[in-house]
Amino acid sequence: MKKIICKKEYDTETATLVKKATYGYFGDPAGYEEILFQTPAGLYFVYVRGGENSPYPQEDILRLAKTKVNEWIENH
Repeated sequence: MKKIICKKEYDTETATLVKKATYGYFGDPAGYEEILFQTPAGLYFVYVRGGENSPYPQEDILRLAKTKVNEWIENH
């Protein structure tokens, strides 16, 4: 998935996967994934997707400030 946010490109195809967190099981309508990526430019983002009853019923990309990366990793 690719998304432009504030004139910066975030692309799961060109970014490096840092950590993946999965909640629920495959096919669980409340289950979801949060995947932390780092872009070649050093920016971080979380790719999210989930079932229809999850916090992420639509796939999306969410920016993550560098100051929040370690906290995100520790909590996932």
